[in-house]
Amino acid sequence: MGGVDLPASRIGYGAMELAGPPKARDLTEAEAVRFINQVVDSGVTYIDTSIDYGRCEILIGKAISHRRAEYLLASKCACEVGIDPYHVKGADKHEKHTYSGENVIAGVEQSLSRLKTDHLDLVQVHGNPTRKELEDGGVIDALLKLKKDGKIREAGISTRLPLLAEFVDVDYFSVVQVPYSALQRTNEDAIADLRAAGKVVVTRGVTGRGAPAKGWATRPIGTAEGEVRDVWERAKLDELLDGMSGIEFMIRFALANPNIDVALVATTNHEHLLADIAYAAKGPLPQSTLEEAKRRLLAAGCGPGLGKYKGGGPSAVL
Repeated sequence: MGGVDLPASRIGYGAMELAGPPKARDLTEAEAVRFINQVVDSGVTYIDTSIDYGRCEILIGKAISHRRAEYLLASKCACEVGIDPYHVKGADKHEKHTYSGENVIAGVEQSLSRLKTDHLDLVQVHGNPTRKELEDGGVIDALLKLKKDGKIREAGISTRLPLLAEFVDVDYFSVVQVPYSALQRTNEDAIADLRAAGKVVVTRGVTGRGAPAKGWATRPIGTAEGEVRDVWERAKLDELLDGMSGIEFMIRFALANPNIDVALVATTNHEHLLADIAYAAKGPLPQSTLEEAKRRLLAAGCGPGLGKYKGGGPSAVL
C-alpha cells in the first residue's frame, strides 16, 4: 500500500459508528460484536478506530482480538486518556486533545489494553494540531519510541486543511488520513502531493455521510446544513447515475482517484456494508462519467484547491 509495507483492502471500515448515540444509532453489545465479525468476514482488512470513539475500542477487542492476524488495526493518539469509554459526549462537541509525549504513550497503552492486542499497525495523531505542537511537545519522539518498542508499526496523522499542508513532506508520518469525496474535493491536490511524497493516503467521508440519499440526516463535519446536498443538486449528478445509487456513485468516484489507498466507509448495517463492498468491486467510475462529473462539480463550485491548497469550493477548512 503506497510506499509502506502495510497491505490493506481498498475499502476500509471506519468504526466511529460503533460509538452509539448521539453520533450513531444505538446497538447492543451483542449486536456490535456480531457486526464487527461480519466486517472481517466480508474481506475488509483495514479497521480504523480511536480513543475518541467511546466504547469502540473495547467492542473491537471483545469481538475480534482472537482474529488479530486477519486485519490491520489503526487507532488514534493525543486523545483524552482515562475517561469512561461509555461516557456520551455531545454530538457537536470537540474532543480534548493533548499533544505531549506522555499523553501519546499513555493513550497507546490504553488502546492496546482495550483492543486486546500487543501492537497497533498504525497510530494516527488526532485533532488537527500544528507541526510545531507535535515536535515541541515530544509527540514525534514518543511515536518513534513506540515504534522501536514494537507497540506500533507505522505512525501517521488524521488531519485536514489548512494544517494538512505542514505534513506533506515530513518523514516521520508514513500514513495521512484526510476527508475526501465527490462533494468535498478541496484536498484533491494535497492528496496527489502526499502520494508523490511516498505517503499512504486514507480517506474518510467518501460517501458525504450519505448526502446523495433521500432523507440523509448527518452533514459532513465542517459543512453548513444542506451544503453538500446543494452541491449534488447544482451539479445535477442524478443525471449521471445510469442505474447507480448515489452512494455507489460516491464510492466509485473516490476510488477513481489513483492517489487514494484506502477509502473508509462507516455503517453498522450489514446489508449496507455488503453493498458498499460490492460497489467498490465494480471499480472506478467510467472515465467519461468521471470527467463529466468533475466538469459539473467544478461549475457548481466544488473543485480541488488552487495554488497550495487554497480555495477549491465548499468547506475549504476540511
